[in-house]
This record gives sequence, C-alpha cells and structure tokens, in this order.
Amino acid sequence: MPREVVNPASHKPTAESFHFSAAAKANGLLILSGQIGAPVDGSEIDAEDEFRNAWKGIGEVLAEAGKGYEDILEYTSYHVNMHDHLGVFMKVRDEFVSEPWPAWTAI
Repeated sequence: MPREVVNPASHKPTAESFHFSAAAKANGLLILSGQIGAPVDGSEIDAEDEFRNAWKGIGEVLAEAGKGYEDILEYTSYHVNMHDHLGVFMKVRDEFVSEPWPAWTAI
C-alpha cells in the first residue's frame, strides 16, 4: 500500500530525532501521531495552555495535509488526574472542534 508522510517544518526536528512522522496518509486515510502541548524549552505552563498548544500542533499537521479540524473522525486523549482537568480540556477542545462531534476516547 503506497503511503505519504506528513511533517510540517515545526515538527521535523522531533520527527527526525525520534524516527517517526507527524502523520501518514494511505488510501484516503490520514493518521496523526500524538501531540503534546508542553513547551520544548521545558518551561512550565498551566493545563489550559498545554491543551491549547497540543490542539494547535494537531492543526499544523492537518493543514500540512490539506485538512482541517472538521476532518477529524476520531481522537484519543490521555490524561493525568483526569477529574481535575477534563472540564478545561473540553473547553479548549471546543475552540478547535465543533459539531458534528468526532468519536472520542479519553484515557
């Protein structure tokens, strides 16, 4: 099966260091690698900014592939202390994703 990799310029250093692609396309399906929102310089930010950074990273990968947030069919999010941050995550998510809602698994 032929495939195409997607690596926006902002993602290339990490992708090259860890030997992976930000996304891969095959048979009309685009699969994104995970995104984190922590600053690369290691500085601390609050959960809301970290979630926003992660969604912006997703947007960069989608745009590089000619897609947008409205093209997301399913996503999985991983949380530490989910009960403390889920409301904030959903608030930020709603800045980027809207109805019709994609499928979602929160772990």
